[in-house]
Amino acid sequence: MSKRTGKVAESKSVVVTANDSVFVGLDVHKTSVHAAWRLNGREMGTWVMSADVAAVARSVSRFRVALKQVVYEAGPTGYGLARALRKAGLPTEVIAPGKTPQPANADGKSDRLDCRKLAEFAEKGLLKPVAVPTEEEEADRQVLRLRDQLTNKRRRVKQQIKSLLLQYGVPEPPGLKHWTKAGVAALAELELRPQIRLALDCLVEELGELTRLLERAKAAMRKLARREVYRKKEARLRTHPGVGETTAMAYLAEVYQPQRFRNEQALTKYLGLAPRVSRTGNTTRNGPLMKAGRGTLRALLVEASWRWIAQDAHAAAVFNRIWHNTGKKQTAIVAMARKMAINLWYMLIRDEEYRAAA
Repeated sequence: MSKRTGKVAESKSVVVTANDSVFVGLDVHKTSVHAAWRLNGREMGTWVMSADVAAVARSVSRFRVALKQVVYEAGPTGYGLARALRKAGLPTEVIAPGKTPQPANADGKSDRLDCRKLAEFAEKGLLKPVAVPTEEEEADRQVLRLRDQLTNKRRRVKQQIKSLLLQYGVPEPPGLKHWTKAGVAALAELELRPQIRLALDCLVEELGELTRLLERAKAAMRKLARREVYRKKEARLRTHPGVGETTAMAYLAEVYQPQRFRNEQALTKYLGLAPRVSRTGNTTRNGPLMKAGRGTLRALLVEASWRWIAQDAHAAAVFNRIWHNTGKKQTAIVAMARKMAINLWYMLIRDEEYRAAA
């Protein structure tokens, strides 16, 4: 093995030709990238370099003539490296971390071991790549995720306010149950000790700021919906009963490049709406949902499904049948959310509006 000097000593003495096969695994971090390369089924070496996109591209390009695949796991560093390597003509895939094989008897963990395993698994075809969004798709998605983050932060502050009142035995003012303007304004009239008043005022001020920021995020989302790339698609999705602007835009942002899904099962697995199926002999059991995708989008689809069954008699009949068969209302509404997700997918790939069941 080569020492961690930032060079690949072995590559200087090994002649790589077009008849060879090279696989490179990368373990990407904020300031450094650990790399390993394999040649024709043999591990040849590892090295470390700075997390500079141009430096990584130059380093990996030395294997270009025989390079079959460069892989790294999806993580906080995003997709910029993958896009840059692809632009440089290097076959690069970003791997789903949850789908990476995990040995039963792992021999420890380190950045060097991780990149070696990635290179080996890539060579054996054991890795599951994810779709790499364009810069524009990733930026647009961030607007929707910002809305989700602000919504969650505001919800937590509301909970903190109610917890504070409960802790000190202060009755909630009228209107606070639904967080009306009058209810929030009434918080300023409560008679409290100065210390408690300070804590409550700070929370109320934070709530107001988060509300203003959330309105900015919603305005940016509505602006996105009017852009040419989204306008027709968003309007098409909203023809589905129960689907509003937020659900439509969240779906478009998260299910980018919808043609990449080969079937309904691939879509629902990506969204985390596919049940875990266990088959033994002649017995088949459906377990809990597989953990995948964005929980916020699942929640939006479930919420939209409640509106769907309230507006569509056929959908309500399907919901009631599933509820009767399972005995669980939550299972039934999740099944409807799965059906809605599939419907929206077909509407996108077939370029058609919603068609009600006969």
